[in-house]
Amino acid sequence: MLSVISEINRVTPHQYYGRVVTIQGLLVEVGGIQRHLSIGSRVELLARGGKNVTCEVVGFSNDRALLMPFGSLEGVGMGCKALVAEQDPVIYPDPSWLGRVVNAMGEPIDGGPPLRKGSTPVPLKNMAPPAHSRQRVGQKIDLGVRTLNSFVTCCRGQRMGIFAGSGVGKSVLLSMLARNTEADVNVIGLIGERGREVQEFLEDDLGPEGLARSIVVVATSDEPALMRRQAAYLTLALSEYFRDEEKDVLCLMDSVTRFAMAQRDVGLSGGEPPASKGYTPTVFSELPKLLERAGPGTGRGSITGLFTVLVEGDDHNEPVADAVRGILDGHIVMERRIAERGRYPAINVLKSVSRTMPGCNTEEENQIISVAKQLLSTYEDMAEMIRLGAYRVGTDPQVDAAIFYSPMLEQFMTQRKNESTSLEECYAELARILNTEPQMETGPEAG
Repeated sequence: MLSVISEINRVTPHQYYGRVVTIQGLLVEVGGIQRHLSIGSRVELLARGGKNVTCEVVGFSNDRALLMPFGSLEGVGMGCKALVAEQDPVIYPDPSWLGRVVNAMGEPIDGGPPLRKGSTPVPLKNMAPPAHSRQRVGQKIDLGVRTLNSFVTCCRGQRMGIFAGSGVGKSVLLSMLARNTEADVNVIGLIGERGREVQEFLEDDLGPEGLARSIVVVATSDEPALMRRQAAYLTLALSEYFRDEEKDVLCLMDSVTRFAMAQRDVGLSGGEPPASKGYTPTVFSELPKLLERAGPGTGRGSITGLFTVLVEGDDHNEPVADAVRGILDGHIVMERRIAERGRYPAINVLKSVSRTMPGCNTEEENQIISVAKQLLSTYEDMAEMIRLGAYRVGTDPQVDAAIFYSPMLEQFMTQRKNESTSLEECYAELARILNTEPQMETGPEAG
C-alpha cells in the first residue's frame, strides 16, 4: 500500500513530449523537450508497432537532447514521439528478492514469479553517506578462504579490489566468498558477463546454498552499454537497501572494468573526448561515485565490497586498475603464473595489501603472518637459482628455512572451491606449520 501511495505522489500533473529528429547509430536526437531534461533523465520512445524503448539523456547539442537506448532501436524512426519520464529512476527492493536473479532493470530473469515490491524507494544513482557521519570499519569478517583470511584479512565495511587477467579464476573466487562468508546478505553483480557462463556460475560455482542468501544482478556482454552500466548501479542500490536494514552485506561485482567500458561507450556517444587509453573523463569521475557507495553506513549495517578488475594483458598499471587501486582499501592480486602451476586461488600474497592490517590483528597473529611472508619472500627471491640447482643447502640458513617451509605454505594456500576454513582455523594451521622444526638433513634437496 505504501509503495502505491509513493508512486501516486511521484506522478506529475503534466506530461511533456518531443519528436525524434535524427538517429545516428545508437544515438537518438530529440527536439522540443530539451528544457525539461537534464543529464541522466529518462525518456520513453514510442516506436512503431506499439513498442516502447526506454532511453537516457547523455548530452545536448544544438538545442536537441542526445539519447542512448536501453534496448534495441527497432521500430524507432523520424517523428516518433518521445515522452519525458516522471522522475529519476528508483527501485523498491524487498527481502523476498533473496535467492532471485534480476536484470539491470530489476526484473526477474530466472523464470520465477514476479518480484514483490517493497515500500521504500531506493535511487539507482544514490550518493555515498556523508563522510563525517559514517561509522568506522568493523571487526574482521570471515571470508572462508584461507589465503584471504590470513594474509589479506578483511574487515566489515572494507572495500577491496581483486586484480586479475582473464581466465585466472576470479569468478570461482567470488563464488567461494559468496558461499563461505559470514555476511548476512550477498549482492552479486555480473557486469558484462558471458551469457553462457551465467547459468554455470549460478549452478556450479554459487550453488543452492550460496544463492539462497544472495541477489544476483546480470547484464551480459551483448546488452547495450546503458544496461551494463545500470547493472552496477543496481548492485549498489540493492546493497544499500539491506545495509539500511542493519544487515552486513557482502557486495561482489565482476567486473568494475566492464562498468568503466560501458561508461566509456556512453561518454564517447555523447561527444566526450577520449583521454587515457580511450577512456573518457567521466569514467574516472563515475568510478569513485560508484565505489564510495560501499563501506560502513551511518548505523549498524555495512557493505563489504569486493570488486574485480580485469587487467588487460596482465598490465596492473593500466588506467582503470590504477584509478581503482587508489580508491579502494586494499587490493588482492591474482597472477597467471601461479594459476599455471596449479595453485588455486592464484593469489600473490606478497603483492596483495589490506589497509586494515595489521591494526585488526593481535600481536601474535601479526607475528605469524610476518614470519610466513618473510619465508615466502625469501623463496621468491631465490626461486630461479633453486630451480636451476645453483643454490647449495647450508649456504644461507634463511634460504634453507624458506626451502623447507615453501611446500607446506603452498599447500596451505591451495584450496578447492567447496572447502571453507574459518579465521581461527587459518591462524592455528599457519602456526602449526611454522612450529614444525626443519630437519635439513632429511629435507628437500636444493633444486
